[in-house]
Amino acid sequence: MIVAVPRETDDTRSALIPDAVKKLCALEGVDVIVESGLSKHWPDSDFEAAGASVMSDRPAMLGRADVVLRIHPTDSVEIGTLKKGALHISMLDPYNNKNLVEAYASAGVDAVSLEMIPRTTLAQKMDVLSSQASLAGYVAVIKAADRLDRILPMMMTPAGTLSPAKVFVIGAGVAGLQAIATAKRLGARVEAFDTRPVVEEQVQSLGAKFLKVDLGETGQTKDGYAKALTEEQLAKQREAMAKAVASADITITTAKLFGRKAPIIVTADMLKGVQKGSVIVDLAAGSGGNVEGVVVDEETIIDGVHIIGIDNLPGEVGVHASQMLSSNMVNLFTHLYDSESGTLKLGGEGSVDEIAAGCVVVRGGAVVHPGILDHYKK
Repeated sequence: MIVAVPRETDDTRSALIPDAVKKLCALEGVDVIVESGLSKHWPDSDFEAAGASVMSDRPAMLGRADVVLRIHPTDSVEIGTLKKGALHISMLDPYNNKNLVEAYASAGVDAVSLEMIPRTTLAQKMDVLSSQASLAGYVAVIKAADRLDRILPMMMTPAGTLSPAKVFVIGAGVAGLQAIATAKRLGARVEAFDTRPVVEEQVQSLGAKFLKVDLGETGQTKDGYAKALTEEQLAKQREAMAKAVASADITITTAKLFGRKAPIIVTADMLKGVQKGSVIVDLAAGSGGNVEGVVVDEETIIDGVHIIGIDNLPGEVGVHASQMLSSNMVNLFTHLYDSESGTLKLGGEGSVDEIAAGCVVVRGGAVVHPGILDHYKK
């Protein structure tokens, strides 16, 4: 079985690193081919030393592949270079990429969406969203600290005492919790908010203050994501948070809704009350943004507030991001690959594999994921 890894466009990360290649090549019946220049962090010679073949002819490489591992999806034009029956594993955003998903089906290419991997204990080591979100939370604080015109920790000096910066984190999921932990390590005073009361203890365990807002009935999905709020709840949330955002030196927003536009949390009116020179990092910029006026992949100044809308924050620490991604990829492939038969276990009739059932979107020339099919019918 040939596993091919193409080079990503406009991304410092790679789907595999040499150590991961070595693990795949150790599997019975698996050969790995990587595109020349796959990584800016590891030279081609490192991948060859790990057991991979290196090819510069991208179409030829993809045409030989039984499995393609990559971060971003192959576009509808390049799908034509893949052979029928191949398996494509990548981030796919299937709820918003109907035409692309159907293009995989039409080409007879099976497709796994990494975002759809179930959030279970067994699948935790394959969870790309969590591994990358953790890095995004870290980088968000580092970026904000770099842009802020003051220091984060309290400092006692002969010239006087400098008070610690105030950091407000909206959303206490994986990214939010890492942002809280990072800001605390840097000495800031941290406050956080989440619509799920169940995370209050986690926030406090990191040394941060939890902002309580009575929104009525909220909660989380079976996968641990925060449920979408009603317009009335969003309005109440904005009102309660306006004071916290206004007094913060750094605000980090992390509210994403998979497959849907991110909710506006920090409005233009709220920005007018924020102290000049403050920094806001919007981790949801790529899906519409939590901050009104944010520009994806740009840094802007609105009413004197520095707003960072970089979508691929994990890419800012590409070495560790690639290391985590490749570990996720190897664990997923190893789970799906049957070394005895040399075939892939992609679920189907009679299968009880919850991981395959959760992440396989296209199989045998058709869209097979029930949730995606229901969404496309709406």
